[in-house]
Amino acid sequence: MFSENYYSNKNFLDDYFRVNENYDVVNTEFFTLGRKAKLYYIDGFVDSEVFSHVMDFLMKIQHEKDEDLDAEQFAQLMIPYMEIEICGDIDKISKVVYSGAVALTVDGFSSCFLIKTRSYPKRSVEEPDNDKVLRGAHDGFVESLLINTALIRRRIRDRELTMELHSVGKKSKTDIVLCYLDNKADKKTLKNLRRKIDGIDVNSLNMSHESVAECLLKKQYFNPFPKIRYTERPDAAAACVCEGSVIILVDNSSAAMIIPTSFFEFLQDTNDYYFPPVIGTYLRLVRGLVFGLALFLSPVWFLLVSNPQWIPDWLSFIMIKESYTVPVFIQLIVIEIVIDALKLASLNTPNSLSNSFSMIGAIVLSELAIEAQLFSAEAVLFMAFAAIANFAQPSFELSYAFKISRIFILILTMIFNLWGFIAGVLAVILTIAFTKTVSGRSYLYPLIPFDGKALSRLLIRHPISKDNT
Repeated sequence: MFSENYYSNKNFLDDYFRVNENYDVVNTEFFTLGRKAKLYYIDGFVDSEVFSHVMDFLMKIQHEKDEDLDAEQFAQLMIPYMEIEICGDIDKISKVVYSGAVALTVDGFSSCFLIKTRSYPKRSVEEPDNDKVLRGAHDGFVESLLINTALIRRRIRDRELTMELHSVGKKSKTDIVLCYLDNKADKKTLKNLRRKIDGIDVNSLNMSHESVAECLLKKQYFNPFPKIRYTERPDAAAACVCEGSVIILVDNSSAAMIIPTSFFEFLQDTNDYYFPPVIGTYLRLVRGLVFGLALFLSPVWFLLVSNPQWIPDWLSFIMIKESYTVPVFIQLIVIEIVIDALKLASLNTPNSLSNSFSMIGAIVLSELAIEAQLFSAEAVLFMAFAAIANFAQPSFELSYAFKISRIFILILTMIFNLWGFIAGVLAVILTIAFTKTVSGRSYLYPLIPFDGKALSRLLIRHPISKDNT
């Protein structure tokens, strides 16, 4: 494919990179060391400052052509840059160039020189919007894989920290990194992840982490509970690595995937560890209580108002006291949909207006519905609490799992009354109990199988120690 004939190599690379069709493929000819040379790179992917120094050095070499100089000697003596590779495989050359490197072909050499001066367009490492803390670090992952790995390395300065690179996608050739501590991570989990990642057979992973998650997990059409936990915080990711978890970083995504993940691990939040243990424990218990209320409060209330004879006197305040037109079940379902509609509207509203729009929209709609006697004030109140409860933890996936489960229980309760409620609750509990994590472990670990020490660490915020980060 490559030969020592410069013109043959040049014509082949011109044709391969389609330089006449692609305006952003830079291709420039020049002389260095008495030899003709040509370079290829993608405009916008190269660190211009570093590359200008390399070009300045190459252009100033005035020596006569040395026929005895081989490719390795040329690379060592004539290219003053540490990240350089000699390669004759066009597939590898193509991948590296499209990833931001410079390919240099020189007369007399049957290989290309790959000068890695990549620099991607990127935003600053600002704190993620959906996982903020009152104290502590305020940096966050970005869409650059190299920056994300550096943010973790900054926090874990250990030789056992491993950043294992994989490439997935026939068209996209997306870079994926498995980040773990070699002496802490479970070897079986690592082997399983490597096998699954290397076995991904798709054209592209344009949806980055979600595309990878769908390839790693078995297809699940009826189980809404998330098997992967996400974080955009380097401190949270580093803590999970130190505890033996595996972090999956995907290029072009600011979300790190934490594997394995059990149901009880969603009770944790970064804020717990930026406060003293007693406050962190309190926050965690409140979060657990809110989880339960978010799932069961509105179905239990609907069951009781459907059977007012079951309501004791001390709970009489939950009864609907004003007249209404729309049936209670329809009220609850409509409010569930309206809440999501407000979320979508807020996402598509400019930042300067989004917060006020969502708040004003919710207040106006609820007031009008109550004044028009379409909805009851009690239904609006209970569903408003459920909406707020969904934001008590940073996992969008878990909040929507609760929402779908809540609607499922409501539907069964409406159809079969008490037995429907019991069947719905049992179905949700059994779904959680029979769910397996990516590593094959029980979703309810450390409750099933029981591990008292591990369960205590998840339910109670323990002081820092060598085993608990």
